[in-house]
Amino acid sequence: MKQHISTVELTVKPAWNAVFALALAVSGLIVSEFLPVSLLTPMAKDLRITEGIAGQAISVTAIVAMVSSLLIAVITQRMNRRLVLLAFCVLQIISNLLVANAPDFALLLTGRVLLGIGLGGFWSMAAATALRLVPANRVSKALSIIFSAVSVATVLAAPLGSYLGTHLGWRSVFLIAAAIGGIAFIWQLATLPSMPTDKARKISDLFRVLKRPNIKAGMLATMFAFIAYATFFTYLRPFLETVTRVNENTLSTILLGFGIANLLGSTFSRYLLEWNLLRSLALMPFMMAVMVTGLVTFGNITVVAAVLVSLWAMALGVIQVGWTAWLTKTIPDEAESGGGIQIAVIQLAITAGAAFGGILYDYTGAKGVFTSSGIFALIAALVVLLAFRRSSNRVNNAGQSHKGQCATKLVA
Repeated sequence: MKQHISTVELTVKPAWNAVFALALAVSGLIVSEFLPVSLLTPMAKDLRITEGIAGQAISVTAIVAMVSSLLIAVITQRMNRRLVLLAFCVLQIISNLLVANAPDFALLLTGRVLLGIGLGGFWSMAAATALRLVPANRVSKALSIIFSAVSVATVLAAPLGSYLGTHLGWRSVFLIAAAIGGIAFIWQLATLPSMPTDKARKISDLFRVLKRPNIKAGMLATMFAFIAYATFFTYLRPFLETVTRVNENTLSTILLGFGIANLLGSTFSRYLLEWNLLRSLALMPFMMAVMVTGLVTFGNITVVAAVLVSLWAMALGVIQVGWTAWLTKTIPDEAESGGGIQIAVIQLAITAGAAFGGILYDYTGAKGVFTSSGIFALIAALVVLLAFRRSSNRVNNAGQSHKGQCATKLVA
């Protein structure tokens, strides 16, 4: 019976148009999530609030996405996945329309809540959706298309947001994001097949994974690494404006460099991870702390600031891929459930980082926020070094044993 099912799956015609439609949809979600990073200053000025308060637009989205990633599969377990995915796209469109026309911070937050629901829900279903759209032997290709769109969106969101915000106004930028969502909705409506649910979900299935060895430590290190990311990235523009004192064009260039460097870090991370996964996960946050120290000390020099920001982004790219790789190696039989927890942890980290950074920014300024980012990054590195020392030794010993066995066979 299992063999019959596998044969059928392999002969299913892949729905590549639907995969590309999903890729565009997730691009719209990612762009919408991070637009406030590059538009923080004009948003705060227009709404007559501080940059610290405006930064909560990111933290609210993150905390809602965290809850959504854990609950959406249970809440919608009897709904056709095609309708659920289309609903996420509608939420993204409505969110951006509300933000673009928000007369006050309260309505803006309402829009960001809707975005968080769609964002967390999509990521909790990404892998399962790919399995439904293409045969088993094409899933990796489908996921690479979707996650490549994420990388491109991350690269373009900040610099394009900054550039278009300067020339068109920040509200127009959110209208453009809504238009992207509209195109994605039409494309998905035309290409997504019916995807009825076939398995009941329980919240207990997710938390049962936390009892596995090293999972709690891994999630803790992931949390501190992404808190460091949130406190840094959310207040990067205010830092460059108040400390480095760059103009609008230079700001857009540095943000573009950040995105490109992050993409390069993600692309070439496999070489570091193949060398030693755990050491890389400890080394990268340590390097991020070093870069932040350099920015706090020499951030008034534009060239130095630009280089350090790019190097920080490259280290982040390795972390983003590295913790996902760690999860698949640690619990390959529960990768989907573990991934749901990891998404929730990352969103919680972004929430905590943006919220804490906003409070700290209003009291200490950008340098104080960046200093805290460096401290969180160091904590992430220490957690990896202390919690995974024994695991690393076991992995290395297993590798040495395997090499020895291979050598024995060759001699024989």
